[in-house]
This record gives sequence, C-alpha cells and structure tokens, in this order.
Amino acid sequence: MPRTEEQFKELRVKKRNHIMNSALDLFAQKGFDATSISMIAKRASISKGLIYNYFNSKEELIKAIVHDGFEKFFVEFDPNKDGILTDEEFIYFIDMTFDIIQKNLQFWKLYFMVVSQPQVMKLVEEKLMEVLIPFFRIMTGFYENKGYDNPIVHARLFGAMLDGISLNFMIDPDNFPVEETKKLIIEKFI
Repeated sequence: MPRTEEQFKELRVKKRNHIMNSALDLFAQKGFDATSISMIAKRASISKGLIYNYFNSKEELIKAIVHDGFEKFFVEFDPNKDGILTDEEFIYFIDMTFDIIQKNLQFWKLYFMVVSQPQVMKLVEEKLMEVLIPFFRIMTGFYENKGYDNPIVHARLFGAMLDGISLNFMIDPDNFPVEETKKLIIEKFI
C-alpha cells in the first residue's frame, strides 16, 4: 500500500531530526569549523546529497539546531503564553530547565561552543535573539511586578546564572547538586 501524504511528512521530519542530531553530536565534539557535511552524512548514514534536500548549507543546519534547541527550552517558559510569569510558572520553568539541561547535554555543549566563537555566533545570533528577547522581556516584567529596582538587571543576572549553572553541570554532571541548586534559585530569585 502506498504511503499517505501524512506518512511522507512524518518520514521527512524524522530524517530531518536525524540529520540535526548527527550534526549536533559532531558540532559539539569537534566544533563547527572542523565538522564537514561529509562527516555529518557519514554519522547519519546517509548520502551527502540527501542532507542538501533538507538544508542548503552547514550554516543553515547549525541555525536550525540552535533555534530548535532553544524553542524546546523556552516552550516551557510562560506555559499559558500570556506574557506574564507567575511565581508558580517560574518554579515550573526552573524544574523544567534542570530537566532539559540534564537530558540535552550535547546541545548545551554546542551552545557554549557557539557563543564562544564570534564567527559562529554571527550565524545564529538572529535566531537566538528571536527566542531570548521575549524571554528577557517577560523576566523583566516578572521582576517589575515584584517591585525590584532595575528589573532588567535582575532578568540578565538570572539568564547569566542559568548559563553558569549549565556550564558547571556540563563540566561535572555526576557531582552537581541539582536539587539543592533548584531550591536555592527559587529562594533567591522569587
């Protein structure tokens, strides 16, 4: 029996995700510049030409990976999408943040590689800002509603702290005090 249009779409999404995951592993291990389309094709066990059916270039591929990773991360932020973060939503976001960091360690390795290389950061900056600007706007509103002086500084401090936590967890995942850190963040930042 021939495949339906829906089955073709589903296969295409699976193949695209497989390519992205293969590229993510290589980018996180070897770096962006040291990873070629040929290496990605080999890791994905597909032809180099097939990658170009999904992505026009290696640059487009890294943009898609970064955008997808942050979309998955921030979909948990402000779950009802009303633009206002409540204390309960903030606590939920903290819990989900740690869960996402623990489950997607390769993505966070890639993220730190990207932000530490200006030429690679330029490739993904626009996509990254599409996600980060609304995050900081909502975080700023959260601290504004709580009556904090200079709420943007608190929002930026919170974002920088999440980066630091992610980096420290990445370095020593077996010994990082996840639960204690979550409790402390909630205590200090709400």
